[in-house]
Amino acid sequence: MEADELTENGRTNGKYSVGLSKIVGEMQLRALCGAERIDGIQITTPDLNRPGLEITGYTEDFTHDRIQLMGNSEMMYLGSLEPETRRRKLEVFFGMGFPCLIIARSLEPYPEMLTLGEKTGIPVLSADVATTALYSELNRYLCVQLAPRETVHAGLVEVYGEGVLIQGRSGVGKSETMLELIKRGHRLVADDLVEIRRVSHKTLVGSAPDIIRHLIEIRGVGFVDVKRLYGMGAVKMTENIQLVIQLEKWVEGKEYERVGLDDKYTDILGIMVPCVTIPVMPGRNLAVIVEAATMNNRQKMMGYNAARELNKRVFENGGAPEGGSSFSPYY
Repeated sequence: MEADELTENGRTNGKYSVGLSKIVGEMQLRALCGAERIDGIQITTPDLNRPGLEITGYTEDFTHDRIQLMGNSEMMYLGSLEPETRRRKLEVFFGMGFPCLIIARSLEPYPEMLTLGEKTGIPVLSADVATTALYSELNRYLCVQLAPRETVHAGLVEVYGEGVLIQGRSGVGKSETMLELIKRGHRLVADDLVEIRRVSHKTLVGSAPDIIRHLIEIRGVGFVDVKRLYGMGAVKMTENIQLVIQLEKWVEGKEYERVGLDDKYTDILGIMVPCVTIPVMPGRNLAVIVEAATMNNRQKMMGYNAARELNKRVFENGGAPEGGSSFSPYY
């Protein structure tokens, strides 16, 4: 796909894209032919193809936008053919069109590959890495670069190794809460704006826009650089999102969750993420509450639910304990 179809926001024909030149740099690939065309090619799918069937002659259902990757098996098969037969099969293969061909393990390309690469305008690249390792690493990289994404008004902080997305209306105290968490040894990922990518069917990764990375805005103070104030150990570039905390101002008379028996979730890019709503009022230590909510979420992920354990104890004891209690609806 040619670069002149690329729009300003990094999308090509409605899809996110990444330049082949960037992939070459990240994967430390070498151009065997077609180096001058690399800058003009955009990749729009994370899927890769090992063209074993295609070079044997089966070309049905061939996907033209995938990077083609050859390893020992494909190269040994080509080497077993007579030169004229190999040339014909490679002509059919290159004639179908695709962004580029990568040959793994630094295997020597056949002369026909380079000739056809120049003729068709398809770059032929070489990698030192083993085929399976290259396939996995390249697929992982492309899944991140081409993932569906959205930007949300929130903060993201790593608490006890878990990514906590903190949301709430402007002025509710998100940045102040994150600053207190940083002072308590946790790490900032993003403040105010979080770029979220869905890198798999169950994983969300959040990061900060480059322009505000490692900065926090504190009303009355302005922007502070967390990396310079608290050191490199206080910041992180990306983090998986495993919990969403909604901060909202305390509303007198509103019923708030007190037991936590029913888990609540919020939908982010089609993935349901555990969600907790914390009411904000003077005197509440929000940083400590966020820490407790994070550890409680981790316990649930490991199979222990404190609210369900309490409910079980109540029913095992035949109802409310002696003297009763006003906090639980189950008595």
